[in-house]
Amino acid sequence: MPLHLEIVTAERLVLSDDVDQVNAPTKDGRVGILPRHMPLITVLTEGELSIIKNGVRTEYVLFGGFMEVLPDRVTILADSCDRADEIDLNRAEEARQRAESRISQRQSEQELIHAEAELRRAMLQIKAAQASHAKKRAATPHHVD
Repeated sequence: MPLHLEIVTAERLVLSDDVDQVNAPTKDGRVGILPRHMPLITVLTEGELSIIKNGVRTEYVLFGGFMEVLPDRVTILADSCDRADEIDLNRAEEARQRAESRISQRQSEQELIHAEAELRRAMLQIKAAQASHAKKRAATPHHVD
C-alpha cells in the first residue's frame, strides 16, 4: 500500500505521486513517514525532504510549511520546494553572494533577518545541488582509453 504524496506551493503543484516513504524536516526534528502512519499535522522547517519510491531516493529542498499525514496520504503545503537535481548551482551561488553582501551592508534588524534567511536558503540549495551533481557523476560510466 503506497502513500499518495502531494507537495504544493503557492506557485505550483510540485509533485503528486505514489511513494514508499517520505522523510521531512519538522520543528521537532526529522520524521519518516511510511504507509499506515498515524494521523499527524506538523510544522515543516527548512531542510532536505527525501522521497523514496521503488528504492530510489529523490531529494528536495524545502523552505517551511505544513504537513498533514493520513494512513494512505501525505500532503505538504510548502512555502517553497525545489527538486535538488533541478537547482541551478550558479544561480544558488549568486544568491549566496548577494545575501552575504546584504548581511554586511544591513541597514536594519529586519533587513538582517531577511538576508540571513536568504543565505540559509542559498546554502541549502548549494548543498543539495552539489550532492545531486556528485550522485549523477558517480552513476555515469567512465570509459578507459
